[in-house]
Amino acid sequence: MKNLTPAMRQYLEIKEAHRDCIIFFRMGDFYEMFFEDAEIASRVLEITLTSRNKGKENAIPLCGVPWHAASAYISKLIENGHKVAICEQMEDPKDAKGIVKREVVRIVTPGLVVDSDNLSAKENNFLAGISALDGSFGLAFVDISTGEFRVTESDDREAFLDEIAGLEFREVVVREDLKESDLMEAFAIRSGDCSISFLPSDYFSVEGASDLIDEFFSEKREVDFDGHPAMTGAAGAVLRYVKETQKDRLNHINDVLWYDITNYLVLDDTAKKNLELFATIQGGRKRGSLFHVLDETTTAMGGRKLRWWLNYPLVDPDRIRIRLAAVSEIKEEHLLRENLRASLAGIYDLERLGSRVSMGVANGRDLLALGRSLRLIPAIKDTISELESSLISSICGELDDMPDVADLIGVAIVDDPPVTIRDGYVIKKGYDDELDKLISLCTDGKKWIAAMEGRERKRTGIGGLKVGFNNVFGYYIEVTKANSDMVPEDYVRKQTLVNAERYINQELKEYEVLVLGAEERRKKREYELFVDIRERIAREIMRIQRTASRLADLDAIASLAEVAEMYNYCCPRVNDEDMIKIKGGRHPVVERMNPNGGFVPNDTLLDRSGNRFLIITGPNMAGKSTYIRQTAVIVLMAQMGSFVPADEAEIGIVDRIFTRVGAGDSLSGGQSTFMVEMTEVAGILKNASLRSLILLDEVGRGTSTFDGLSIAWAVSEHIHDPDKLGARTLFATHYHELTDLARTMDGVRNLSIAVKEWGDRVIFLRTIVEGGTNRSYGIEVARLAGVHEDVISRAREVLGNLEKGELDEIGMPRIARGKPSRKGGNVGQLDLFAGEENPDMSGLINELKGLDVLNMTPMEALGKISEWQKMVKD
Repeated sequence: MKNLTPAMRQYLEIKEAHRDCIIFFRMGDFYEMFFEDAEIASRVLEITLTSRNKGKENAIPLCGVPWHAASAYISKLIENGHKVAICEQMEDPKDAKGIVKREVVRIVTPGLVVDSDNLSAKENNFLAGISALDGSFGLAFVDISTGEFRVTESDDREAFLDEIAGLEFREVVVREDLKESDLMEAFAIRSGDCSISFLPSDYFSVEGASDLIDEFFSEKREVDFDGHPAMTGAAGAVLRYVKETQKDRLNHINDVLWYDITNYLVLDDTAKKNLELFATIQGGRKRGSLFHVLDETTTAMGGRKLRWWLNYPLVDPDRIRIRLAAVSEIKEEHLLRENLRASLAGIYDLERLGSRVSMGVANGRDLLALGRSLRLIPAIKDTISELESSLISSICGELDDMPDVADLIGVAIVDDPPVTIRDGYVIKKGYDDELDKLISLCTDGKKWIAAMEGRERKRTGIGGLKVGFNNVFGYYIEVTKANSDMVPEDYVRKQTLVNAERYINQELKEYEVLVLGAEERRKKREYELFVDIRERIAREIMRIQRTASRLADLDAIASLAEVAEMYNYCCPRVNDEDMIKIKGGRHPVVERMNPNGGFVPNDTLLDRSGNRFLIITGPNMAGKSTYIRQTAVIVLMAQMGSFVPADEAEIGIVDRIFTRVGAGDSLSGGQSTFMVEMTEVAGILKNASLRSLILLDEVGRGTSTFDGLSIAWAVSEHIHDPDKLGARTLFATHYHELTDLARTMDGVRNLSIAVKEWGDRVIFLRTIVEGGTNRSYGIEVARLAGVHEDVISRAREVLGNLEKGELDEIGMPRIARGKPSRKGGNVGQLDLFAGEENPDMSGLINELKGLDVLNMTPMEALGKISEWQKMVKD
């Protein structure tokens, strides 16, 4: 420390207080990093690593980035798992006495990003807190870029884990004593790339949390934390963590929303993935997801609201019908919808703009975007004012165009402000008299210089005399050396060039002091005015947030209306009955991904009596999986308040959708394909209710045929039995033996995918028909997939021999190898019930039936067995 400069000592003191962060240490126009921080940052950011005191023993590793481009570099560090502490200069170096005062103004972590360039526009960036206490599990999460704060609590561990996995948090804070717990082990498996920060237990103190909750949220809040210690602890930890990292600039976090997952259609993480709500199973792409099809929102906040609706479909028929009525009304008003969407398209992200204003990080362009957005609200209100649906009417009544805020921005902020707010040129002329005088002094400089230049040329007789300015030497009078003998005595030499000399005189020196001082005073005054304007707007944050939320609702509704019109969706009838009746249903994503190939619609009828368990058989690639998925997706869309891809639809409310679809190893969880499959089945049997909708696709395929079929059969019986579960179920399977369930169980129906055979080829008709099938057409599917024709021919030959029982242990026909054919022994599809007797063995069987074994001697029995053995060998 003795040999370090004051700046380096200051850096080390700040680093000691933020040891888990990379320090962005402001040094003029750069953020600089030192020591180990520099080595890490240079490697991650791929920037040059240099050093202070280069070449000396006390050389210090150093790297830096321009302050105006820091956002992209910070984002890259965050993506690579690092935290960044932004350390700013808290005073102008010109005014500093000694070392410039510096402080960490905020810490950026994966869950605490506010720069719009580093955020996905239509996705929230949530930081969550998890607490477990006395058998209860508490959850609190915040998006500081919008100010949303939500809490919930559950006594069901698995449901809680599903909930936190499904929300795709960017960062989670947890008590450090839970680090090695089963809860965190289970969460880590499901959480993907979520960053986890472990905090001391006092962060989760209920007493401390109560004080913070009172500090952040008004006493009129609707959420009652009493009696919910786990939820209270989680909320307190999140609020304390945010407060410590963001340094009190958090007035936009002013309301807390409680939600109960039982008030929504529950979709666990498995169901969301299998139904491809937000990303495709293959490749994790957004294109090809349900959200991609439904998202025609024109604002970022509308996109986030639609995403929330898709994550949390409703279970209250009245609330669903209210939302459907709003969608229907806007859908039918074609010109109105077009005008509304055009107006909404001009609205910036008010939620995030308001938060940036409140946090004191908004610049002139942010305020201008806010003002322009507010100016569009009167037109939006006028557009929807005549609509009659209750939801639209309530939205219209709550939209606040905030003319006071819009007018303030209009008179104060220039039309094209710079990115920075400390270099001036942000405040309009006419807003402040003092500033106007300073601006006039600065802008009139060119006229003054031109006038002085003319006077001096005339006075000295030097026609090439010039008056100029540069940042190093300030103002000067330049005279070529050829005219140096004409320079008057009052000129004082300032700089010598190759072909000219530069001078200054008393008049120019006085003007220089006046103008340069004015420029600095102008910048300072503009900054003061801008901060004042920003703070005045920040005081209206709750008005901004309410209006932003209602605009988001309106945009989401208009998006669903637009999609319904574009793709010819129908309005579903939603009720509390048990029937799901879909006529001409289509899969919304498959239909859009193959617009030229056509989509074959199919009907669905499910209830809890004669149609509660549908077994769908048919070839691979024929459309079984698409059919069962589309039923679930149509139900989900209806309950989120969307029109659905069908000719008609009646939806009896579903409380949960379960999916057991496909198979795959869970390498991170150390589970095999079959274990994953059985874990999912176990979860369904444990958590499904009478009102659930279950999708099963190929249960039991991950193990041997006998085991798999036995499990599939037993699972089907359990789900079908109304005394055990009785839930509405769609089961797509290649176990054709399961079709026998319909013989003995009421409520089981067999359906299959129609196929047309054409010689040795097949055509998949994609149509659901009554009845089961006993063929899989696997070889035809292999041919369609491009398997070589030689392999296809050999497969047909082997299949024929298998069906006849004429294959040896290496798959060759027995006659072809000089061995007699062994009759019988059908090794085709298994049958749980007794099959037909083999006609070639009928004589032996009849003889066996007629034997009186009780009156036979041992020798007679052995002789008879020897005789039968000879018959079989022959």
